[in-house]
Amino acid sequence: MMDNDLGPRMWSVSAFNRLIQHTLSSEIPLSWISGEISGFTRAASGHWYFSLKDASAQVRCVMFRTRNQFVDWQPENGVHVEVRATAGLFEARGEFQLQVDTLRRAGIGVLAERFEQLRRSLAAEGLFDAARKRPLPALPARIGVITSAHGAAVHDILTTLRRMAPMVGIILYPCQVQGAKAAADIAHAVRLAGQRGECDTLIVSRGGGSMEDLWPFNEEAVARAIAASPIPVVTGIGHETDFTIADFVADLRAPTPTAAASVACTHREQLQIALDGLQTRLDGIMHTRFTHWQQQLRWFAARLVHPGDTLRLRQQTLQQLAGSMRLQAAHLQQRQRWRLETLGQRLVRARPEMPQAALQRTAMRLVQAMRRQMMHRRDATEHMAEQLGHLNPLGVLARGYALVTDAEGVIVRDAGNLHPGSAIYLRLGLGTAEAVVSRTGSGADDPNLENQTV
Repeated sequence: MMDNDLGPRMWSVSAFNRLIQHTLSSEIPLSWISGEISGFTRAASGHWYFSLKDASAQVRCVMFRTRNQFVDWQPENGVHVEVRATAGLFEARGEFQLQVDTLRRAGIGVLAERFEQLRRSLAAEGLFDAARKRPLPALPARIGVITSAHGAAVHDILTTLRRMAPMVGIILYPCQVQGAKAAADIAHAVRLAGQRGECDTLIVSRGGGSMEDLWPFNEEAVARAIAASPIPVVTGIGHETDFTIADFVADLRAPTPTAAASVACTHREQLQIALDGLQTRLDGIMHTRFTHWQQQLRWFAARLVHPGDTLRLRQQTLQQLAGSMRLQAAHLQQRQRWRLETLGQRLVRARPEMPQAALQRTAMRLVQAMRRQMMHRRDATEHMAEQLGHLNPLGVLARGYALVTDAEGVIVRDAGNLHPGSAIYLRLGLGTAEAVVSRTGSGADDPNLENQTV
């Protein structure tokens, strides 16, 4: 009957597709099909789109939001599932597809099983341990990028690095990131970068894709190359929900290639903020120290006394001491005289029979004793005056020395502070003089010292 209907009639594409869709849905009953999920996508509408495949074929599937809301787990690429679906045709494009009604796990897919086996094996060896993770250099001079030279990932990485840290050098180690030879190519690039030692940080990256697309980064050769790398490695493979064996082995995992570039270096604005903070701290420290030094300088300046003032003060002190000693000597002599007279009067009253001559002799002995005591006190006073004179800087000048000051009145202690033509002032034992330096010498070892003049 169908042949008769098809024979004489001319069908439009829409009508013919509608006929096939009706035939498929009516002739093929609701069926269970098993296979492995590939290319899984969640649309903005909430519908799920994926392929179901086995070793030799695949078929497109759709599971509408009204049905997938009852699935209590998140389907992933590589997972082996069983679906109950009807065969149909997407009329607008004429594409055959299965409309999935029910989806359930049928066990871990082949790739997922290989992934889990390798993950457990490498974890047992300690390749994922946090203790072996190395921190990334905060200020790398060069960053190595291991990815395809023509993919979107390398463009995103280079754009991010040039924007964030234009001062950092970039070395690209191009390699295949998809296909049968990709794993060996990636591992070779990682080893090559380590042998050359040109970089401070390595980025291993590629853009998003299905589990099959990302599989080279799940190979053992890549994992061991990253683990053995002498350079810290950051990975940025696929999207945020994608995890590979390389991510577990790397020193740091970033969710995307752009994020990997962001964490591999410090943003120049952050560096500027840090530098500004250090500058502010340095300014504060220097201000505090300068203030302290100024206070000390004012304190020392307040205590600093001109040598001339010191000499005058000591001379006044010496004069005051000499005057005081003279007064004390006069007072002592007067007291002794009064005592002598008193003793004489008492002696006369006590022994009126004593001859006048004996009395005079006694008085003479007392006078002599008093004179000896006075001479002793005078000698002691002169000795003290002599000692004070030794402390008087003017006494040194009296022996032929001179006190040399510059135009500011500062005492000159080092000839190195003078130069020919400098004006100097001499204070001698008697008077002062002004001179001009014609030549300077280094000291007593200078053979021309005796011939130098000022």
